[in-house]
Amino acid sequence: MANFEALQKWGWNEHFEALWNEDLRENAVPARVIEQQRKYWRIAGEFGESWAEPSGKLRLATDEAVEWPAVGDWVAAEVGSGKSNAVILEVLPRRSRFVRKTPGKQIAEQVIAANVDTALLVTALDGDYNPRRVERYLAQCWESGARPVVVLNKADACVDALRKAAEIENVALGAAVCVVSAKTGQGMDELEPFLKRGDTLVLLGSSGVGKSTIANRLAGEALQETQPVREADSRGRHTTSSRTLMALPGGALLMDTPGLRELQLWSADEGVAETFEDIDALAAQCRFTNCGHHARGNQIEAT
Repeated sequence: MANFEALQKWGWNEHFEALWNEDLRENAVPARVIEQQRKYWRIAGEFGESWAEPSGKLRLATDEAVEWPAVGDWVAAEVGSGKSNAVILEVLPRRSRFVRKTPGKQIAEQVIAANVDTALLVTALDGDYNPRRVERYLAQCWESGARPVVVLNKADACVDALRKAAEIENVALGAAVCVVSAKTGQGMDELEPFLKRGDTLVLLGSSGVGKSTIANRLAGEALQETQPVREADSRGRHTTSSRTLMALPGGALLMDTPGLRELQLWSADEGVAETFEDIDALAAQCRFTNCGHHARGNQIEAT
């Protein structure tokens, strides 16, 4: 029987308790993946924290990258068996998942975050401002099952933040839009309603938009290194090099991810329909049978 109270710190709830109790798992304990480094994962549970590697059985059963443990996953692990690392035996079914196409030419999907409740979709109000990129993030978020919150950062460096916020609200379809400056703290209180104890949030956005600065501000301390962006194009260098899950002071959990230079949608038909419902309405009225409106989902390209 899992220690419910001890696991709540990492987001354990009745949903995962029920999944765990469906099977008899001898010599295994529930743990959450809180960091991923190449072929190793760091897991946390009532035992504390430990580095872990997949069991031989899991290696044989896992054919594709999407089936490997990802940060945010709950797993069945064998801990303290005399080995230097814990062993991941099984990945519990995911409640939600953020999936993208693997970078490059390979046709495969990659899970970048699992069991997320709220996705903070961060874009900057400086030269990196790009409404189309926000639309792509929204489409991916609707598909994942997580609740989207658009965070417009660097309000201190923008003279027309309200106009840009109104522009984003037009494509957000009811998702909250928060205008903040992680540097000065302006507007950060708008994020507090989404920081519920036990909920898992993920920061998603391209390099240089200020995800690590936001993470530090929410944590109340400098947990992530930050670097200035290039003045020429407001693009940043990768500050966060791995996906990590951290506990915030109020009990919420925050996942920071490396900057996404490209976000290629994978099977996001439902999400794209949510984001581009106005185009769907036009397509339904189109008198041409070979109309290209319905192809709009395949025409979304990363910039």
